Amino acid sequence: MYLRQFLVGPLQNFTYLVDDGEGGPAVVIDPSYGVEPVLEAIDERRVKVQYILNTHSHQDHWAGNADVRARTGAKVVAHRLADLHQDVAVDDGSVVESGRLKVTVVHTPGHTPDSVLYLFEGHVATGDTLFVGTCGFVTPPGPVGAGAMYDSLHGKVLALADAVVVLPGHDYGPTPTSTIGRERAENEALRPMTKEEFLRFMES
Repeated sequence: MYLRQFLVGPLQNFTYLVDDGEGGPAVVIDPSYGVEPVLEAIDERRVKVQYILNTHSHQDHWAGNADVRARTGAKVVAHRLADLHQDVAVDDGSVVESGRLKVTVVHTPGHTPDSVLYLFEGHVATGDTLFVGTCGFVTPPGPVGAGAMYDSLHGKVLALADAVVVLPGHDYGPTPTSTIGRERAENEALRPMTKEEFLRFMES
């Protein structure tokens, strides 16, 4: 598996290219504004992008969808609740296959109701659910969104193995990637706490 992380756009977004080897099938995760470097890498590696995987419906995570689709003909994958064009609607537990790559969808509402993680080969693309060191804001704001985020982080993210590599949606932390084990130990949003304590944490 080849994996490359691109820092693109004005909001410090990360876009990812994952492929099966030069000339093989590939996926692009969260193409943001300014995807030209990603398109260049697709051409250089001569890969066939089959799917665009969007972690959620905020525009900075799908602004480059049209450019990637126009260049590659890839199908857009997003959660069924996502308010964006999608060719393949997924839900918790869905699996997307591209060559030998198998991507499992983990529904993690909180940042948005349609937020998902994409889990594959010891890596997890977390979008804005989990950053290095913290988590994203919640929608809707207040206890409903924060409660959903708590369930997603403490019920689903913390259930992942320590060795899983975290691929966040933005370059907002001290390093561009991390691991679940490191985040379990250091991330302020993942420290042991009750849901009520988490609600107070998000309010602060």
